[in-house]
Parts: sequence; C-alpha cells; structure tokens
Amino acid sequence: MFNDTSTPLSLLATRRSGKPRDLIAPGPDDTQLHQILEIAARTPDHGKLAPWRFVIVPDDKRGNLARVITDAYRADRPQAARLEIEALEQFATQAPTLVVVLSSPKTESHIPLWEQELSVGAACMNLLHAAHAMGFAGGWLTGWSAFSDAVRDAFGAAPERVAGFIFIGTPAKQLEERPRPDFDKIVSTWGG
Repeated sequence: MFNDTSTPLSLLATRRSGKPRDLIAPGPDDTQLHQILEIAARTPDHGKLAPWRFVIVPDDKRGNLARVITDAYRADRPQAARLEIEALEQFATQAPTLVVVLSSPKTESHIPLWEQELSVGAACMNLLHAAHAMGFAGGWLTGWSAFSDAVRDAFGAAPERVAGFIFIGTPAKQLEERPRPDFDKIVSTWGG
C-alpha cells in the first residue's frame, strides 16, 4: 500500500523504530543532525515556549554517560547484578548517534504542563520522522535511566525530566514491521 517512499505520506507510513542495538554506522553527520534537530523543533508548541531541549551525546562521551548511568544504578540498587550493569553500559554506547531529549517545562507559564509535555512528545516524533526521511532509523528508549534523578542531573535539573534517549543510525538488517492497532478499535465517530 505504501511502498513508494518518494511521497510524504508513504514516507510517514513506512517509518519504523529501529532497535538501538541493531543500529550501526553511518549515523547522521553534524550537518544532518543539525537539520534533524531543527525539524524536531518545528512542533506544535502552545505559547511558543519550547518546553524541550535536545542534548547530543558525542561518541567520545558515551563512556562517561555509561559511568553516570551505572553509578546512579549502583547507588539506587547496591545489590545490582553484573549483567544488569553490563546492560546499562551497553545502553549508553549503542548506535552511532544519541540525542537525549529533555522535557523542560516552563512552570511560570499559564500554558498547562500537560500541553507542554505533549509538545515534547511531538518533538521526539518529529526527530524520528526527520531521521527516517534522511534514510536513518531511530529508536526512542526510556527505561530506568530516564526516570533516575541522578541521570537527569547529568543533563539538567528539576523540573526537567528525560523524555527519552533517541538513538539514530543505519539499520544492520531490515526493520521488522510490528503489529499495529486495529483501526476500528482506535477510531470512532462521535454521535453527539
């Protein structure tokens, strides 16, 4: 149905998440990543607040991020198993490109927090669509690290929160289509 990726609708219809562990080089270069992030920022934003921030984690800093995450995990769970720590180290170092998206609410604004949070999600989705449009795949992950105050503090401070870790690269294998919701179960017509 949507096999021609040359049209905008087909491009949207063919976007799939890539598993970050399966994303390899090349990732976007600096110019491409700049363009991806500019597109990500073109999102609905009631009040023009930009209630989000993008933090690029360069490849040479991924080991530092792994230490931040594993130190925070050990502090939170002193009995952590070696395999848990290894998984967290791998989390920080997968895929060629990593952008941490922060929800950065403007609490002084009259715009409801809920609307600001929706804008953050839309920015993440725009980021994934832009990466896909450039021929890359992206994976948006949260997990324990996204909810750790210690990890968040490496990027910002409360009331900010990590909205997600977005990994970008080239799929090592063809991306699998996942089951999608049944249209008739998620779409209805209001009868008034």
